[in-house]
Amino acid sequence: MELVEKLFEVTEHRARLYRSRITGEVVAAALPEDVRLAGLVGPRLTALVAFQKGACHMSYTSIQTFLKDVFSLPLSTGQIAKIMQKASSALGHSHAELEAALPRQSAMNIDETGHPENGKRLWTWGFHAPGPQGFTWFHIDPSRSTEVLYEFLGETFSGIIGCDYYSVYRKFLDETDAVMQFCWAHLIRDVKFLATLPDPVTRRYGEKLLATIKCLFRVWHHRGAMSAEKWDRAARRARDGVIQRARHAPQRSEAQNIAKRFRDYGAYYFTFLKVPDVEPTNNSMEQRMRFVAIDRKIMQGTRGERGRRWCERMWTVLATCAQQGRSAFLFLYQSLLAYFEKHPSPSLLPLPP
Repeated sequence: MELVEKLFEVTEHRARLYRSRITGEVVAAALPEDVRLAGLVGPRLTALVAFQKGACHMSYTSIQTFLKDVFSLPLSTGQIAKIMQKASSALGHSHAELEAALPRQSAMNIDETGHPENGKRLWTWGFHAPGPQGFTWFHIDPSRSTEVLYEFLGETFSGIIGCDYYSVYRKFLDETDAVMQFCWAHLIRDVKFLATLPDPVTRRYGEKLLATIKCLFRVWHHRGAMSAEKWDRAARRARDGVIQRARHAPQRSEAQNIAKRFRDYGAYYFTFLKVPDVEPTNNSMEQRMRFVAIDRKIMQGTRGERGRRWCERMWTVLATCAQQGRSAFLFLYQSLLAYFEKHPSPSLLPLPP
């Protein structure tokens, strides 16, 4: 395998000039619409630059250096910035299409993380419909409140939400028909903390609770080897053991916090036992947030509305294409081609099986 010596070609488009016989005015014939919209850089090279910026965390100057040294192709930072905006516009329809599909999902994992912009702290929200027939959607918002959930899921959302124990999700649970699956990974981390405290009573409570949680997941991992009736009995027994151990906590503030959690919302830690394909943790969304966190650390956030829209659209494409086993670069290219030729945009919604 080898690269060709010259990695790009240049096509010159000339607008023929005509003079009006009546007025003597010189008129230039219009260029093809796709050529006019693409400008200096065609769709495949535009997709490459957008992929470098979005998927590879490259700065404008790094992209400039790559194009100049490898391609012998000089592009200004202004031109690269224009390329980013064209790519962002090309992805707008597919991003909006996933947004409209959020309220229709039967199960959704949600997480949020900070996003810096000009000294202000915004929030990146991630919505993940699990499985290869699902998708992942990102949005950057000034708010970390329940209003974001209402805005994108609606007041009548009745699906299952996998999330951490953050108060925003509990408020949404109390006010809607949604069902929660609170994350066991977060809970186990809190219980492990109890087992490290110097107070022997609290430490013993944490150790015993961890042991019952291990029994619960030992049963869950063997669910495929049991009959439905035997599984129901074993799951109920393991669940009741965890609830009983958690609620009977010593009079220590740290232990009582765990006990109150189970008294108030304990049932929503066990949704995964009743509903097939619901994961007991929120790891699937948090794994997709890692790329966002890396990008935030390297690129230092955004500077305005256009940068926000670019990030959330590009992150959505990268995460969803990886989830569905598709090429993100090919999707970028197809989106840009459709945008330049004014054809319908390709969709990120999964095809029916």
